[in-house]
Amino acid sequence: MREVFRTNDPVLISWLEALLRGEGIEPFVMDSYTSILEGSIGAIPRRLMVANDHGPRAVEILLAAGMEYDPRNN
Repeated sequence: MREVFRTNDPVLISWLEALLRGEGIEPFVMDSYTSILEGSIGAIPRRLMVANDHGPRAVEILLAAGMEYDPRNN
């Protein structure tokens, strides 16, 4: 799996999931439960993952939607 986005914003993650699903890519959100358990301090962001073979297309879709993110820098 490949990480394509990371955020503490549950609404943004939900929107990005819908965006990718609309393009035929099935995303998976990691760290949701841990993020919820730690409360609202924002220490553990949720990670949006896709299958490795969908990674390049998913990044294209997110960039086209105005999401600038490079997981290698985080």
